[in-house]
Amino acid sequence: MIESLYAFLGNVGFHHPLHPALTHIPMGMVMGCFFFSLFAYYGKKDIFLKTSFHCAVLALIFIIPTILAGLLDWQHLYAGRYLPYIVVKMVLAFVLTGLLVYSVILHRKNTGAKKLFIVYCLCLVSAVGLGFSGGQLVYGG
Repeated sequence: MIESLYAFLGNVGFHHPLHPALTHIPMGMVMGCFFFSLFAYYGKKDIFLKTSFHCAVLALIFIIPTILAGLLDWQHLYAGRYLPYIVVKMVLAFVLTGLLVYSVILHRKNTGAKKLFIVYCLCLVSAVGLGFSGGQLVYGG
């Protein structure tokens, strides 16, 4: 099934992995969450919390297809082998998704800027870890 998808894509001229094409959206939104919550907390401008909330929601929407594409690429490119960086990526993807869900819950409860900033710091650390792990898989160490 997976190989037929990649064969079809190859027939129409797309020979690249699927995951990298999607990963920039949730990762960019996580950076947006972090920076807008930073502006809200240190700049004492709570209006930026609304923007960080929108970034978190958009990241959550796109993290699901990004994870699915990552799983497809893992099966296609690595034959489902549990390499150390694959396991790290799986754990961090789960952690990041949980943190984003938690941030949305906090926003709905009108939590203060400080707590949201801490959660978004953890989201950023997770995103950096995901990016580093992906880079190590593709480019080696």
